[in-house]
Order: sequence, then structure tokens, then C-alpha cells
Amino acid sequence: MDTNEFRKHAHLIVDWMADYLENIENYPVKANVEPRQIYDQLPPSPPKSGESMENIFADFQKIILPGITHWQSPNFFAYFPANSSYPSILGEMLTAALGAQCMIWETSPAATELEERVMNWLKEMIGLPSNWEGVIQDSASSSTLAAILSAREKASGYTLNDQGYTGKEKFRIYCSTETHSSVDKAVKIAGLGRGNLRKIGVDNAYAMNPEALEQQIVNDLSNDFTPICVVASLGTTSSTAIDPIEKIAAICSHYHIWLHIDAAYGGTALLLPEFRYMIRGIELADSFVFNPHKWMFTNFDCSAFFVKDREALLRTFEILPEYLKTATRGKVNDYRDWGVQLGRRFRALKLWFVIRNFGVEGLQEKIRLHLNLGQYFAGLVNDHPDFELLAPVPFTNICFRYKPQGVINPDELNNLNEVLLNKLNQSGKVYLTHTRLKSRYTLRMVIAQTNVTQEHVDKAWAMICELAGA
Repeated sequence: MDTNEFRKHAHLIVDWMADYLENIENYPVKANVEPRQIYDQLPPSPPKSGESMENIFADFQKIILPGITHWQSPNFFAYFPANSSYPSILGEMLTAALGAQCMIWETSPAATELEERVMNWLKEMIGLPSNWEGVIQDSASSSTLAAILSAREKASGYTLNDQGYTGKEKFRIYCSTETHSSVDKAVKIAGLGRGNLRKIGVDNAYAMNPEALEQQIVNDLSNDFTPICVVASLGTTSSTAIDPIEKIAAICSHYHIWLHIDAAYGGTALLLPEFRYMIRGIELADSFVFNPHKWMFTNFDCSAFFVKDREALLRTFEILPEYLKTATRGKVNDYRDWGVQLGRRFRALKLWFVIRNFGVEGLQEKIRLHLNLGQYFAGLVNDHPDFELLAPVPFTNICFRYKPQGVINPDELNNLNEVLLNKLNQSGKVYLTHTRLKSRYTLRMVIAQTNVTQEHVDKAWAMICELAGA
């Protein structure tokens, strides 16, 4: 392909992209295919000769597109969103064209310096302490792993990376029973062992019980364990419960324990001053993560990770082979030393586009709309005699179930709701997911897709009621 061919097909594909996004509601939200259906349509061997872009793009539309779940549909209410927006897509297009590998300042100075500036913007926008510093990671899972590894190294006097475990270490990590599974994975990768992850009970709103946390810490200390990290959540995965940060931070400060705050989804709400109550006590914490690629209209992947003590992070991850030595080292940020990855994408560009195109006020307006729609839907559920809310609704995730009058058997209710969810998703008109709260099969309706409106919420509710009644 030469430049002229590239120009021709780029124009055609951009036109298709615009049409796709404009008409995305015409696609079934959830891919309606069987396992291996896509795979079996693809040739078993690669082509010997090059193929035309016309044929390749035709197969994209014929074979690939039917197997895509349309996350950017305003009828997507599943999981948490992986939102996009027009400015973000344009930023991604430029990132792909530049093809920069942004591991250190020398390999693309603008990428490093834009990332530093944009992270400082974000810090100001969500109310983090001014002395904290940030870096863009690929996901909250990677950010949490970076926090736990930093806590491990700091607790060991930065010896484990060099000497390995001696067998005498007795470290403990703490999170609630509702915390994201990435913590379980991180303690495995860090070599701490899942047996040393202590899961703390929650209150009726599914938030961590700080008294139970402190009691577990005291018990572990009396048995010669060393507590090294607590992971608190601002918006747990199942119900978006908000852990009491101020109380947890005071406990961690008292016992000299690293406090990491996972706000992957809920952290975007901190753009609104009325939600800053969630991070009272943040100055006592050590690290914080939220994902602009969830609820801040920035294409996946883009995870904003902040630390209070950057030296602890750098001492955990930095390594300096001869081929990466530069004359600018120490004068600039070399972000390869701020996490697991050496190679790094130019993620800051799309985030910069989003913040500038929306503006802080535009972002706030969109988030408030979603929050209002969440409360609106919660009211619809609450007012219906055959449905019930199963958790508080601090953000836009509504946990509810169908509970027709006269049906009280727990297993029957669980089965009814599982059947209802399957029928909703098979319709292709909406997509919801589920969780379990206190063993109850729970429907999750997350109203946070970039372009969702009340009309989409009303249509979804009408379908839920219709299929439930059937």
C-alpha cells in the first residue's frame, strides 16, 4: 500500500466510523454468535500473497462485526462502561499514525511532558493533594499491582527485588470482601500468596468495616505478621460501595501501612465538588487510581495512577541497562520506571484531546446527567411493587431484582432473575450483567455510556417490565 492508497482507504474507513457511531443503535448490543463461529469462518492458514483492502474490509464487516459487542451503544448497561468519544477517537488515530514508543523522555519528549502536564491537570480536577505525582498505566489492575509491589518493597527496606524472599517474611494485605479481584491477582504476582490476603467484612451498604479492619491488623501483629498494605474502594465492582476512606486512612497511618485507593470507576465522580467527601483523609493515603477509560469518555486503555511517595515507586521499578542510559536521566520523567511496562503507548494524547474538547464544565455536565439518570432509574425500581433495590445507589450502578408478589423462595427468585437477564440480553436491544449480593442473584444496570439519555433508560425499563411480566 502506498500513500495514495492509504489516503483513499483512510477516508473510506473514517466515513464508515462516523456512520457506525451515528447508527450504532441499529446493531444488537451484545454479539449474538456461538462459540467458534467467528474462528471457523477464518482461513486456517495465512494468505501467501497480499490481499486488497477492499476484500479485507469486506470481511471485517461480514465476519468480524457480527461478533462485536457494541460497548459504545447507549443501550449498553453492562459491567462498567469502556467509554469513548469523538475527541478521544481522533487522539487515538493520531497516536496510531505517530506510532511512538514512549518508554523514556528521549524516545518522544512531547509524550513524556504532555503526560506529566495532563496528570497534573487531573490531580487538580479531582482534588488530590498537590504534592502527589501521577503516571498513566494501562489498567487499574496494573496500578494496584504497582501499589502492592511498592508497599512490599518499602516494608522490606527495598531488599526483596534484589535478594528475593528469605522465608522469614510474614506480610499481610487487606481489602474488603467486595474488593475487585485484581487484588487477589496482584498478591499472587507479588509472591505474597493469597493466603496472606485478609478480606474484611462489610456493612449493610457493602462498604468495608473499619473496626473489623483494625481488629484484624491487631490480631496479625500479635501473631508476628507485618501488615503492609490496605486496598480501599471508591465504588466496589458489584455494588459501587464507598469504603470509609477517612477512618481507614487513620488506621493505616497509625500502624504505618500503605493505603491504596481503588476508584477505577467511581473516581470520575470526584470531578464534581459535591463528591469530594469521598476522599476526606486522602492526605494520609499513599496511592490512588481511577480510569478515565471507564467514565471519562477516553478510549481504553487509560488508567490514572497517583502516588504520594514517588521515590518508593521508582525504587521498586527502576532498572538501568546500558542501552537505556541517557544524558537527560534525572532531569526528566522516564515513565518506564513508574510501573511494570518498559514499552509505553502515547496514551496522554487522547486524554488531552478529551479534557480540552469537553472542558471541565462539559465533563461535569455529562457526569451529572448520568448520576441523575441513575437516581431516576432507581426511583422506577423502587416504585414498582414487583421489583426491589438491593444496594444503595451512590453513582449510576443500580443493583436490583425482579421479586413478584407471592414468590419468596430464594432459589426460585434467583432462577427467575437469571432467566430474565438472559432474555433481556438475547433480545439484542439492551445489555445488562449480574452479580450476587448476600447470595441473591442481582441485576446490574450501569447508566454511564457516553451518549445515553433518558429515552434509552425508559426503553430499557419498559423491556425489563415486559419480559418480567411474561
